Amino acid sequence: MPKRVDPDARREQVADAVIDEIAEHGLRSVTLARIATRTGLAIGSIRHYFGDHVREVMRFTLGVLIQRAVGRATTMSDDPVTRIADMVTFATPTSEQERKENAALVEYRVMARTDPEFAADSAAMSLAAAEVIRSLLRQALADRVVDEESLHREALLLFTLIEGFSFSTALLSAPLREADVRAVVTATMERLRDAYPPAEAEGRYRGRPPALAGAQLEEVRSAFTDHGTSIAALARAHGVSRAAIRTALTGLLPGQPGLPVLIPTEGPAEASS
Repeated sequence: MPKRVDPDARREQVADAVIDEIAEHGLRSVTLARIATRTGLAIGSIRHYFGDHVREVMRFTLGVLIQRAVGRATTMSDDPVTRIADMVTFATPTSEQERKENAALVEYRVMARTDPEFAADSAAMSLAAAEVIRSLLRQALADRVVDEESLHREALLLFTLIEGFSFSTALLSAPLREADVRAVVTATMERLRDAYPPAEAEGRYRGRPPALAGAQLEEVRSAFTDHGTSIAALARAHGVSRAAIRTALTGLLPGQPGLPVLIPTEGPAEASS
């Protein structure tokens, strides 16, 4: 009895051969003859699974690449901010195999610019990724005051970050380090959250939180200089953003000029003397 062949496994084998061919010689070098050489299959066998045209093989391989890229994000944190870092990290190629697959995917996307047959799949992938990012970002900024236009721009920024990792990795000789990618995304999310004021849980106000002044300002500056309290801890203790704390610490942080305003103490006479 001849050995039974799993059709799905055979198609995956052909797709892997196409990915290897693209990684070494570029997408336009892919032919049925080259695929046959890489897989050890007869051209007739390849046609049995995909038909007579190499483009059917190419379309199937693009689907495999998209599925593998999406499938990297298998487990993600319950925290929405960490989930964004997880998603970007999983989407970024950090191993040789992922880098090879990413290089092939990038070539497909470049080809899609002038090839309508691949354009639809490429556009659908980008649209789906952008929607996921926007949804996660909305959750991550649920405790901040962010209007829809700002949310749109911040989602675009994160999407551009992912695209940058993808396209730059395709040009590098080695994959990026996962720790570096996660650190970049985490720092980006911290700066992003600091840019928007917190929305008070009880809903007593919406908009910019009250500025630190008077005794509260003195307390913040004293805690920072005398006790080394971190900016994050001060923000939590006083219910304001880290940006508000940095403003209160003007003149105390490295590279900042002195406090730009005069704070009256007893009355007009002292302020003008």
